[in-house]
Amino acid sequence: MTVYKDGTKERLHGHNFQVSVALDGRTGIAEARRLVPDVVLCDIGLPDIDGHTVARTLRADATLRAARLIALTGYAQPEDCALARESGFDAHLAKPAPLDELERLIAGAGAMPRG
Repeated sequence: MTVYKDGTKERLHGHNFQVSVALDGRTGIAEARRLVPDVVLCDIGLPDIDGHTVARTLRADATLRAARLIALTGYAQPEDCALARESGFDAHLAKPAPLDELERLIAGAGAMPRG
């Protein structure tokens, strides 16, 4: 799994998830290509490219298209959730996300429908 922004890393390590951290979008894309993760947690407000660009890039890559993409972000208005869906995210969580909700999404339940 690739996790962007290390605020969630410690929470997930304690629950037996393999975690890799990238602090910007381009590094995250490179790590995703290297690791081919099952799940990518991505902030929207990254320092180089935004999370929407990351999501569109991963969805365009045949090797990474099946990864579950979860926006984990402070952008939490209804229009932010809609834009996340349009960008290719499967789910959108506002920070700080409850760990049980994050685990449920990682496990595959409750994803936003993909169109």
